[in-house]
Amino acid sequence: MAKDLSQEFDLEEIMREFGSHEPEEKKPEETPGEEAPAEEGEALPELSATTIRMEAVVEETTEEEPAEEAPAEAPPEEEPAAEKPPAEEEAPAEEAEAPAAPEGAEAFAGKWEPEFEQPMGEYVPPQPILFQPRSRLRELKRQLIAGPEKLYYELAEKGLGKLQAGIFLSALLVMLSGLSTALYAMNMVDPSRLRLMVFFQIFVMLLSALLGSFQMIDGLLAPFRKRFTLNTLLLITFLVCCVDAFFCLQQLRVPCCAVFGLQVTLSLCNAYQERMDRMGMLDTMRKATRLDGVAACPDYYEGAAGFLRKEGQVEDFMDNLDRRSTPQKVQDIYALIAFLASAAIAAVALVLGGSVATFFQVWAVTLLAAAPASAFVIFSRPAAILQRRLHRLGTVICGWQGIVGLSGKAVFPLTHKDLFPGNMVKMNGVKFFGHRDPDEIVAYSTALMVAADSALAPLFTQVLDSRNGRHYDARAFQSYEGGIGCQVKGEPVLAGSAAFLRKMGVEVPQNIQLADGVYVAVDGELCGLFAMTYGKSKSTVAGLATLSAHKNLRPLVLSREFSLNAQSLHARLGLKTKRFIFPQNPEELWQKEVPEEAPSLLLTTRDGLSPIAYGITGARALRLTWILGLIIHLIGGILGLGIMLTLVLLGSLHLLTPANLLLYHCIWLIPGILITEWTRTI
Repeated sequence: MAKDLSQEFDLEEIMREFGSHEPEEKKPEETPGEEAPAEEGEALPELSATTIRMEAVVEETTEEEPAEEAPAEAPPEEEPAAEKPPAEEEAPAEEAEAPAAPEGAEAFAGKWEPEFEQPMGEYVPPQPILFQPRSRLRELKRQLIAGPEKLYYELAEKGLGKLQAGIFLSALLVMLSGLSTALYAMNMVDPSRLRLMVFFQIFVMLLSALLGSFQMIDGLLAPFRKRFTLNTLLLITFLVCCVDAFFCLQQLRVPCCAVFGLQVTLSLCNAYQERMDRMGMLDTMRKATRLDGVAACPDYYEGAAGFLRKEGQVEDFMDNLDRRSTPQKVQDIYALIAFLASAAIAAVALVLGGSVATFFQVWAVTLLAAAPASAFVIFSRPAAILQRRLHRLGTVICGWQGIVGLSGKAVFPLTHKDLFPGNMVKMNGVKFFGHRDPDEIVAYSTALMVAADSALAPLFTQVLDSRNGRHYDARAFQSYEGGIGCQVKGEPVLAGSAAFLRKMGVEVPQNIQLADGVYVAVDGELCGLFAMTYGKSKSTVAGLATLSAHKNLRPLVLSREFSLNAQSLHARLGLKTKRFIFPQNPEELWQKEVPEEAPSLLLTTRDGLSPIAYGITGARALRLTWILGLIIHLIGGILGLGIMLTLVLLGSLHLLTPANLLLYHCIWLIPGILITEWTRTI
């Protein structure tokens, strides 16, 4: 006797039915050409709309044929199952429980919403297991211990306390020296105290030099490494100022020690920010248990590069850790030019009738004017600010190579897992229509989702397995705008939105309004409506917002999900999708891969969209900050050299006062510090 399809069994009845004998050999799956089993061919009570719910999934049970189909195969010792009443006798009770089926267009004259009276049990998909073999993990940890972790502990032993104390004391000396300079400029210093004030200024300069001795030693060693840095220029400035201080004592002239102290203070800040930046990157790398990279694929979409994921390598980070960027090289070249130009301007003053004292006075002031104090931190400060944010996300940028590679016109491909990670997509319920078997509708829908490689396929498969349904193979798969279709057992199956089914000639009641529902039609008739819920991840929304905020960077949606378009993405995530790209032929883009020789531009130690998105936009912001900061300080330095040359040619050396030079540096300090704050805006 066939079982009624609408009858529900509890767990004990199922166990009594399947647990009383040894499991039979699993029946092979049906092919589309095979004939339907006898159970599906029996007459069913007429149902136009039924509601179902997911029954409990029984673990380790096997699929069996009904007793009436294969009575000879049952073991002799098996107890006969209780005979079920015929379907015709239970039909009145079924009809009493189910709502009356509307017939014809008149039945849908009023507004009707699909009611999921018995919502389907919530399915939480299992978390994916990352493919990280033990050998790969051991090799990764070995490289991290030998590289980033070793360097991290070396820097940790040096600590930051000495630098912080040095910055504090140097800033205090600058304030005292600047205050005395301001008093002298306002004629508030007694002439009898002038020699004491000169001694005080020289003493402050020597203390500042002592605090910045490591920076000047680094400047001394730089030429041996074929470089001429700002620290080298600072060392030369100190030596020239010491000679000038000797003449200041003879002439009772106040030296420009406050400006030199300001440069030393910001040089110490530069060392502090560089150490903080490096320790942050090394700390991110040494704690990694996974390492994913982002590389650029040239000419990925309409001439723009594409940022694709690949397996990250520790070498991509270590090889670029100590490489100097192009803006830093330009700054080094300018420092050498400023040194030569300042010596030339001092020589002009000597030729025009000046003395040796005038030569060193002009040379000292010109060296101080050629390098605005904030030029020392235009690279380290924005990088440290950015790294503090990326450290919380487990992201590091692979040096200047990564900064340049992540800039320019590009697209960032997005998959369905990027947009709705984890269990953000859930199935809340299902509604059936017509006279077809609900299990058959679920099986047809699952076959279509699997053939489409849809992100919803695991949810439909779970529903089918919970009902012990059959798995079918789909043929002649077709993808349409707003929906998909195929053939299952020779019957056409369509799935999509209500508008898509109406466009394909399927009659869908106008009063059924479910925005995130999957409508399924078999053989031109609406058979099922699956209610879906799309959650919104704050991390994903933040990553998408920062990606779409950049002019030359556009998100490219490569999801195979038929229901994912600009309108649905805007409704589900609340984002403006004007800058999103939805390609017509995403299959061609799926086939493109990153070249093997392409290095990783960005490394992430965590899963998700935000670490990559903030790393890409952060690299672009850092590059722009460095370039603009370099331009501003080059203008300030060149303008200082020009002013000095003009004063020397005009013979207005009386304007070379410590107060005027300190004011000049303070003016350029404002835009120099503000530009370094740009990386906070990502």
